[in-house]
Amino acid sequence: RRKRQSRYDNYRTDNARAMVLHASNATMIDVSYVQCMARYNRWQNDNVYRVADSLSDAERRRDRGAFFGSIHATLNHLLWADLIWMSRLADTAPPGGGIPESVSLYADWGGLKRERKAFDAVMIDWADRLDAASLNSELAYYSGAIKAHLRKPKWLLVAHMFNHQTHHRGQVHCMLTQAGGRPATSSRAMVTSGWASRRSV
Repeated sequence: RRKRQSRYDNYRTDNARAMVLHASNATMIDVSYVQCMARYNRWQNDNVYRVADSLSDAERRRDRGAFFGSIHATLNHLLWADLIWMSRLADTAPPGGGIPESVSLYADWGGLKRERKAFDAVMIDWADRLDAASLNSELAYYSGAIKAHLRKPKWLLVAHMFNHQTHHRGQVHCMLTQAGGRPATSSRAMVTSGWASRRSV
């Protein structure tokens, strides 16, 4: 039998709706956060790629039950997603294909490593050039995943990009550990506030 909704349930639902409706009215991140996270992204990519590089190609391609199967496929998808989001945010060249093709962006491990390192530098340069007015603006784009034209606050999309990185990198971290690797810490607290302003990092 269906549970009768309580006053508390109604209150909680109404509050959730209010949060959704008003979320875009406030900027939750600033430029220094974007700069810090761009550097965190490179730091953690160096971390997982270093450990993955110590494995055999067969081990990197082994299906370990993750969402995209293997270490190699997940890292391919992660780079593809960064390329697609940056093509919207910074007008860089978009990758080919969609999510199904993202796992085979680079068949060769060496090519994937080189492009990851190069694009991390592109992301840091973009973050260092970003200004508050741009971050606080809205972005209109087409989502191939849901086949729809969308318009969202840019800060929200930037936060999503970094969150997506952390989500899939966590899966890679787990798979590397399963394979006997020892990735270093992923604690964001290790990124000092000074990193966000040091363009040479």
